[in-house]
Amino acid sequence: MSGGALRIEALTVNLGGFHLRELSLEVAAGEYLVIVGPTGAGKTVLLETLAGLRRPEGGRLYLDGAEITAMPPERRGIGFVYQDYALFPHLTVAENIAFGLHLRRGGRPRPARAEVAQRVAVLAEMLGLERLLDRRPATLSGGEAQRVALARALAVEPRLLLLDEPLSSLDPSTRAALREELARLHRTLGTTTIHVTHDFEEAFTLGDRIAVIHHGRLLQVGSPEEVFRHPRDETVARFVGMGNIFPGAPLDGEARRFRLQAGPVLLAAEGRVRAGHAAIRPEEILLSRQPPEAANRFQGRLVALEDRGAILRLQVEVPPAFEVWMTRYAFERLSPHLGERLWVSFPASAVHLF
Repeated sequence: MSGGALRIEALTVNLGGFHLRELSLEVAAGEYLVIVGPTGAGKTVLLETLAGLRRPEGGRLYLDGAEITAMPPERRGIGFVYQDYALFPHLTVAENIAFGLHLRRGGRPRPARAEVAQRVAVLAEMLGLERLLDRRPATLSGGEAQRVALARALAVEPRLLLLDEPLSSLDPSTRAALREELARLHRTLGTTTIHVTHDFEEAFTLGDRIAVIHHGRLLQVGSPEEVFRHPRDETVARFVGMGNIFPGAPLDGEARRFRLQAGPVLLAAEGRVRAGHAAIRPEEILLSRQPPEAANRFQGRLVALEDRGAILRLQVEVPPAFEVWMTRYAFERLSPHLGERLWVSFPASAVHLF
């Protein structure tokens, strides 16, 4: 099984109160692309349009160089896994997996019964479903049901696999296991995959590239490192959790110095300063009681502390107020208390300018 190359040209979808607006994107054969964006951004609408479930108002879609814009869903060679699994309750696991093989797809003949049984057996082994083949969906756990939905989508050997928030309804341990399963399947099969999620860890660990969509527009596409550490604008920066976003201006005569509007802080940055915002990820900021050796160091007062389990969120007022994330180990070593004066520090490489 191998994936097809997808090209989207100026895709426009009009749903009355919502539009996808001239969205253009290319996905290489075998690539795993993760799409992120807030609720209502248009992620699911895009997947449904690719699958042929919605008709675009404008633009063109190509899969492996062939236009599929007006092609019916069953002829596109696309597999779709829904968030709620969408399994057929009256069919067994084996029958659910085999369902698409009994339909004619893309002009291909229906496979013989023995071939269907062989494909079901292979996918069941790959996804750990061998002992569940005679069960009904109502008797499955969430993780088991999602594996069945994934096997059903893969059974027809799709050129493109669409995953609509496939892990969002699962508990954390099952989600982590299935995330590893998706990565392994992609390495094994090489199916071109587009995966929609709100989970940044999911996006970072699975995606070859990440695309950010907001209000029906594609804002940024790049590697996980590029998108999460070098967002293109304030909207992307806020969505990917930069946390510390400050307006300001470059200091006259010093291209790598940036003065913030809030307070007397002057930042050292590695990049050329041409724009009006600086951002620092909260996990890249260190706290200490002694003045550190760092390109950026400021003393402030600890004014807020929120325990989030493995991570603690702190706020230090300089001004401005810096948001800082600390691991529990680092927090317990420092043991800061509210009202205490601490040093905030981070390297010039941590300052992103846009």
